[in-house]
Amino acid sequence: MAVFTARKPIVRKAMNTLGRKLFLGFEQGKAATIIVNLQLFAGEGEKTEKATPKRKQDARKKGQVLQSKEISSALVMLLVFLSLKLLGNYMYREITAFFRLCINDLAISFDSWSPSEILGLLGNVMIQLLKIAGPIFGIAIVVGVVSNYAQVGSLFTLETIKPKFSNLSPIKGIKRIFSARGLVELIKSLLKISVVGIVAWQSLRAEERNIVKLMDLDLISGAGYIFSTSIDIAVKICVIMVIIGVLDYGYQWWQYEKDLKMSKQEIKEEYKEMEGNPEIKQKIKQKQREVSMRRMLTEVPKADVVITNPTHFAIAIRYDPQKAPAPIVVAKGQDYLAQRIKDIAKANGVETVENKVLAQALFKAVEIGKQVPPELYQAVAEILAFVYQLKGKLPAQA
Repeated sequence: MAVFTARKPIVRKAMNTLGRKLFLGFEQGKAATIIVNLQLFAGEGEKTEKATPKRKQDARKKGQVLQSKEISSALVMLLVFLSLKLLGNYMYREITAFFRLCINDLAISFDSWSPSEILGLLGNVMIQLLKIAGPIFGIAIVVGVVSNYAQVGSLFTLETIKPKFSNLSPIKGIKRIFSARGLVELIKSLLKISVVGIVAWQSLRAEERNIVKLMDLDLISGAGYIFSTSIDIAVKICVIMVIIGVLDYGYQWWQYEKDLKMSKQEIKEEYKEMEGNPEIKQKIKQKQREVSMRRMLTEVPKADVVITNPTHFAIAIRYDPQKAPAPIVVAKGQDYLAQRIKDIAKANGVETVENKVLAQALFKAVEIGKQVPPELYQAVAEILAFVYQLKGKLPAQA
């Protein structure tokens, strides 16, 4: 709430500006107090509400999901370099075997080889390459699939690859570049470059003495040292990248929730789509009640007796031993509807019996079309016997 104090001319100006009537209590020439509810100025289209499950499901179908590519790529790189570190001896043996295969077999002239022998040699080369690169590629594929599945789950959609001509607009492209999201992406890129540079520089500074000693090592030992040191540096960089990826996942979550926020009007429209228009549903229910009431009133003339309260309740009962072992409530009503039942019963010669306690009990305990419960048999039977005597009927003839 905001409270303003103003004199009459200022009030008139405010009324013209806001375009609405303000009812003011003031005397001529004296100050008046205006209480304005600032929430009235809040736009209906302002997206301030959290996304509903349906909104998130629709966005998912369009490919708009919570996902951080940074954490996926960082995990893949980390696991690949750790695998290289653990499988270093294995890869050394397989690479050595590959070079021996090339030197020993490929050094022979191909002129004396048959096509089948050449195909066999190519097959051996391919198998050896698979032994070298297969484990690394397998680990990269598994980690990439698992990390993406953990974030997105099972999802297949073609919406993301459909061409959108709006993406070709240079104006929108410039807006994306200079938007808040573009700024965040720039910060992430600069942060990654800085991390790689700092970690690599610090690691090399720590190894500067050992690097100088490389001149005294043989080729195999020097290559092994370079390989091991490079892997260690890469693992350190990847660990930092994973941390950046976790932070990026938090940012992506915030951005995802923000993009899917809804206005109050959108929530109302969604509710109408899911549940149907409340006004239409209310009219349908009203029509159903009217049809049900008309159907019920058509059964009153067939009743044997109407038990009343006498003014608030009316219950029409029919007993046909050929159809049911106990009397059935064919109609019941309260107040206005009770009066309708009594009027129809009177017009059709159906006896009306007043019994306040029994009428209340039947109204509360028995639904239309259901049999009278055993605890009320005696009271209902006495009333039916009385009615049969009045009409000169026997119960067995009912």
